[in-house]
Amino acid sequence: MRPLVSRTHALELLRAMVRITRFEEKCVELYSAAEIRGFMHLYIGEEAIAVGVMNALSPDDAVVATYREHGHAIARGIGMGPIMAEMLGRREGVSGGRGGSMHLFDAASRFYGGNAIVGGGLPLAVGLALADKMSKRNRVTCCIFGEGAVAEGEFHESLNLAALWRLPVLFVCENNLYAMGTAIERSESVTDIHQKAAAYGMTSEAIDGMDVIETEDAAKRAVEQIRGGAGPAFIEYRTYRFRAHSMFDAELYRDKAEVEQWKERGPVKTLVARLEAAGLGSHDDLTAIEAEADVEIEAAVAFARAGTLEPIDELSCFVYADDAQNAHIATIARCMDGE
Repeated sequence: MRPLVSRTHALELLRAMVRITRFEEKCVELYSAAEIRGFMHLYIGEEAIAVGVMNALSPDDAVVATYREHGHAIARGIGMGPIMAEMLGRREGVSGGRGGSMHLFDAASRFYGGNAIVGGGLPLAVGLALADKMSKRNRVTCCIFGEGAVAEGEFHESLNLAALWRLPVLFVCENNLYAMGTAIERSESVTDIHQKAAAYGMTSEAIDGMDVIETEDAAKRAVEQIRGGAGPAFIEYRTYRFRAHSMFDAELYRDKAEVEQWKERGPVKTLVARLEAAGLGSHDDLTAIEAEADVEIEAAVAFARAGTLEPIDELSCFVYADDAQNAHIATIARCMDGE
C-alpha cells in the first residue's frame, strides 16, 4: 500500500467520493418515492475509481462512460443540479430530460455518455481517439466499462484497432465481479481481465479499485504514458458494487455475507481509516464533509423539482426527421430555439 498523500489532497479525495455516495443515496430515496423513474444503476462501492481516474484527466480529454455513470459525471465536475434534473426528467437536465439515469451527457466537459448498450462506448471512444490523432491533438480518451462488456465483440475489435493504430485511449474496466447477475468465473475462462488487453500488445495492469490513492496513481501513470505517444493502456480496477445491479434487481445471485465483507473495504471507510492511522484526519472530517454534501444535494433536488417537463407536442424532436412535412421542421426549429 502506497504511503498516504497530504491531508489536503486526501480530504479532497474523500470529499469527492462522499459527494457521489450521498448523491446516490438521495437518488434511492427519490426513486422509492417515484420521482425518479425507469432504470437506475447505482455506483456506491466503486467511488474510488471515478474519483481517481477523473483526477488524472485534463479538461480537454474525453470521457466515454457506461450506464452506471453518476459517479463519473459528478467526479468529472458536472453540476449536481443538472444531473439531478436529468434524473427527474426535466428539460434543465444535462440531456434535456431525455436521457435519464443511463444517458448523462455534457459536451462542455467532454463527457460523452452514459451508454445503455453494454460495451457500446468502446467503439465510440476509439473513434474519438482516432479523430484526435488525425488532428494531431494531444488528448486522451478515457473509456469506462464493466467486466460484462468483455464478452462483447466490440471489446476485442476496439482494443485491436486502438493497439494497431496506437490510439490515445485509456481503457478502464470496472470489474465488480458480477456482470449483472453472473459471477465472472461462470462467464470468463480467463478471469484476469487485464490479460486480455495484454494479448493485443498494450500496457495493462490490475489495480485495487477500492483504494482511491492507488486508483489515482495508476490512472496518472497510464495517462502520462498515453500522452507521451505510447499508444493505448488498459487498467482493470477490481471493485465491488454494494447495491444490486439495478433498482429492479432482486439480487439472488450473491450472498449477503459477501456484500458485508466487501463493505469493510469500502473506499470511504478505507480512506478515513488511513487518515486516522496517519494522524491526518478523523471521523469528524467525514461528518463535516457529509454535511456539506447534503446541503449541495438538497439544492440540486430543489433545482430539479423546479424544472420543467417537456411539452407533449415536442416529444418527437430529435427522433424523426421528415423533409416532406414542414410541420416537423417547424417543431424541430422550436426545440432548437429552446436549447
